[in-house]
Amino acid sequence: MASVVCGFFSFFSVPVKEKKLMDVKLGELPSWILMRDFTPKGIVGAFQRGYYRYYNKYINVKKGSIAGVNMVLAAYVLFSYCLSYKELKHERRRKYH
Repeated sequence: MASVVCGFFSFFSVPVKEKKLMDVKLGELPSWILMRDFTPKGIVGAFQRGYYRYYNKYINVKKGSIAGVNMVLAAYVLFSYCLSYKELKHERRRKYH
């Protein structure tokens, strides 16, 4: 959580380690990155938190739509295109089939 802006509590600030990425200022970014947990357990935990955040925001809602699933599908299509771009590039340049 970022520091509170109102007058009385403006002297309180949150340590850089506890800030979210969107609350970190550009000058604090290198120290924030160095404070992250880059062990396998920490990386798995970060992916797990991201998955649960995405799932609860787009999939597990009362009035859900197909938008959350469409985003996953679009990301998959884009990722698979990037993986196969090397082969597709050669197909595009052929003059005759």
